[in-house]
Amino acid sequence: MKILYFYPENPLSYSQGNNSRALALLNYFKIRNFYVDLVAEKSEAFEEGSLVKLKNEKLINDGFLLNRYNKTDNRLHYYFDYSFPRQINKQLGNIIRDFDRTQYGYKEQFLKIVNDNNYDIIIISYAYWVPLLDKVIKAKNSKWIIDTHDFLTSQFQSNKKFVLDQYFKTEINLMQKFDNIWVISNEEKYLFSQFIKSPVSLVTHGLPNNVETSAKTEKTIDITYVASENFHNIKSAEWFFTEVYPTLPKNIRITVVGKINNHIPKFENVQNLSFIEDLDDIYNKTKITICPMLSGTGVKIKVIESLSHGIPVVCTERGVDGLLNKINNGCLVTNNPLLFSQYICKLLDDKDFYNKNHLEAKNFFEENFDVKKTYEVLDNIFLTNIQSNTTA
Repeated sequence: MKILYFYPENPLSYSQGNNSRALALLNYFKIRNFYVDLVAEKSEAFEEGSLVKLKNEKLINDGFLLNRYNKTDNRLHYYFDYSFPRQINKQLGNIIRDFDRTQYGYKEQFLKIVNDNNYDIIIISYAYWVPLLDKVIKAKNSKWIIDTHDFLTSQFQSNKKFVLDQYFKTEINLMQKFDNIWVISNEEKYLFSQFIKSPVSLVTHGLPNNVETSAKTEKTIDITYVASENFHNIKSAEWFFTEVYPTLPKNIRITVVGKINNHIPKFENVQNLSFIEDLDDIYNKTKITICPMLSGTGVKIKVIESLSHGIPVVCTERGVDGLLNKINNGCLVTNNPLLFSQYICKLLDDKDFYNKNHLEAKNFFEENFDVKKTYEVLDNIFLTNIQSNTTA
């Protein structure tokens, strides 16, 4: 089985959860011995060296980085094939442009990659990037899959010209051309399956079980907070450090990991780690984690990572988005700043309360997010449904 996998960012970058999901998928392909070519967008974070590393680790067979064409090389082509259509779309509104992140030359490069190879399956990450397929003629026995990652319509609701039905219709129409739609949360599976004829598969972010390893490690961190610096996380971090942090005892040891540190003031009892390659090492030393999300959609990878170590999570309602159970899952949920603080203190001070939530986290993870469960779903997709069709 030969797969072309498009993921725009660097799966080896540990700065955000979606990269962890992409890397986990590449590991699945490697374990199942699939032939995989990766296509990504060239950037400062993703250069040829990263492709070499992915090849050396046998996570991909070959890799391609999309480069933006120099518009001065062919001004007529740039104007009529790229700039002019975009100007028309701009006059009509932002919807088409919002759902198209391709740059000048990307579609032609992607088409050449497809035409130069004989792929059984093409996987596109995010509806933003579906336009990459605009120039591709689908081969008779090939299959197209979209890994949605998120419900994108919700991401645009702050736009001044946002119209719910138009954005939602655009997102659904983009997904209609695929043979299988992957979602990461049960809510999104329910939503998309109401409007899309093709199968909608719940492909959760599976992780290895780290509970036993974590239990053997000395806990030197009271609270760990992992976040990138997107709009949702910036707003959430501000809420936590403005509304919750002042009510916590100042002897609590807090570690903040990720680029969210660029937006957090310095505090005496807060350790700031903008980048760390091995998050498991941090989780193993951690008593509890927090996820104070106020907006956003989809499963929060940082919550699953915490549960995989049996670590209780204190979070807001958005923190349990996508989880099959909203209670008895190791997460203590509240949007009230004072209660948020009280949950943290009770977990740290009450051993019985902590152990109860630790066991709930452990059991919930093993039943829903253990990597073995995710592999069963993917095996059914690749080894049963798709493989039988491509060899028919």
